[in-house]
Amino acid sequence: MKFEFARRIAAAAAAAAMATSQAGAAAPVTISADLSHPGPKISRQIFGQFAEHLGTGIYGGIWVGRDSPIPNVRGIRSDVVGALRALHVPNVRWPGGCFGDNYHWRDGIGPQAKRPATLNPDWGGVIETNAFGTEEYFDLLSQIGAEAFISENIGSGTVKEAADWFEYMTSDQPTTLAKERAANGHPEPYKVKYLGLGNENWGCGGAMSADHYVEEMKLYARYTRNYNPAQNGDHAGDNAMKRIAVGWDSGDSDYTEAVMKAWKSKVWSWDIEGVSLHGYTVEEGWPPHKPSIGFGNVDYAKNLQATLKMESWVTRASGIMDRYDPDKKVALFVDEWGDWWAPNPGSNPGFLQQQNTMLDAIVASLNLNIFMRHADRVRGANIAQMVNVLQAMILIDGPRMVLTPTYHVYRMYVPFQDATLVPLKVDASPYVEGDISLPRVDAVAARDTAGRLWIAVTNTDPTNPATIRAAIEGKSVAAAYGELLTASAVDSHNSFDHPEAVKPVPYRGRVSNHELSLDLPPRSIAVLQVQ
Repeated sequence: MKFEFARRIAAAAAAAAMATSQAGAAAPVTISADLSHPGPKISRQIFGQFAEHLGTGIYGGIWVGRDSPIPNVRGIRSDVVGALRALHVPNVRWPGGCFGDNYHWRDGIGPQAKRPATLNPDWGGVIETNAFGTEEYFDLLSQIGAEAFISENIGSGTVKEAADWFEYMTSDQPTTLAKERAANGHPEPYKVKYLGLGNENWGCGGAMSADHYVEEMKLYARYTRNYNPAQNGDHAGDNAMKRIAVGWDSGDSDYTEAVMKAWKSKVWSWDIEGVSLHGYTVEEGWPPHKPSIGFGNVDYAKNLQATLKMESWVTRASGIMDRYDPDKKVALFVDEWGDWWAPNPGSNPGFLQQQNTMLDAIVASLNLNIFMRHADRVRGANIAQMVNVLQAMILIDGPRMVLTPTYHVYRMYVPFQDATLVPLKVDASPYVEGDISLPRVDAVAARDTAGRLWIAVTNTDPTNPATIRAAIEGKSVAAAYGELLTASAVDSHNSFDHPEAVKPVPYRGRVSNHELSLDLPPRSIAVLQVQ
């Protein structure tokens, strides 16, 4: 263990030395932090996850069954649970996604042998065994310490079906449905922190007009009741369930406008606490056709240009919401986002399997930074997806598990959960690739719940290092230490044969005259505690 730590320190020092030796490649970057004017609280729900019945995201990725030789607890993989616990996952959105628009909860309860086999028409046309259902989902949440985010079926479901499901899950009274839950192994009511009122009802959720969706949404918001006594009444506080209406896709604001207009004039019998935004990074437009590995600096720049559209999407959605809700009572939930590449060659295209590279790690840091800077309105986000699908945290192949570069970003960013944003000013020249000009350095800072100051800095330039001078207004810096994530190429990735090709190393900033200096290698992310 001591040898490994020393090796990683040496690697970090070598990377920093390389950056220092090349520091003339670009002008130094200056960052200043203002501790005297703290910003909003960064909700830990921004770091939420998404697990849809899609490809091997659930089956094989999370659920292997109780009789599997792969180590598990009640059928849920122990290695995946251990990895997710390290991320302090706040919530997991389930069962979809488009799968949720076809999901009927009764198929996924009761004895495993009696559950029906159904089709998954949206994702590969494969058999859905329904082995992973309500009880298994809440067991997963319990094992990783996360809250429930149930996305209910407004597309092919009914109001009664949704109402019955919530009575089954949350009632503590001896109703027939509550007794059925108890007979299935859980006498105590479940807690559901977030309720998604449908999913992409402008598309796979029924292709509804915005006005049609609003009328449907009102019914579900009214009749999908949470009966858990800990989540009801004036005493519930933050435990109370939050209802998230469907908002816009990245190219259309009609839903957000219609939902917020209805909310502004709502009557007593219904309410919402959030509106969603879905926005994926897709280079050169839909459908995704670029491979997730084997690209160079040009495609790297195009991808970052595409991902930075999230700033305008969030700003535009927030502007619409501000017109109807200037007090920001309703939260914006970016509950689907991430890099979407072409499927891996030879894979089932409906399984959305892709590799995860250093570029994806940069994309994760940039988007999380955007969400944190908009923490006054953005109070939830769910990357797509958790295991084996799209921009995943974890890749699984039978008994083998790999942690992706994106996973490492989420683990490094744990100190920002429920922290208080600290305003930053970043003065940097742009990074230019052909006719694309991008911010060369992106940064965010916050005080954690213990009052410690953290800073995350991303050098987006794939070729040149960045020398950074950071000042904390009115304070002297004594030390700064944390971790650095970088790689040898923009498409470097972890494979089952080389699972640690991209991995954080310990990193320390330089302090001179009580000021902080950072020498960041190209394509790198550093997260540091500043003392």
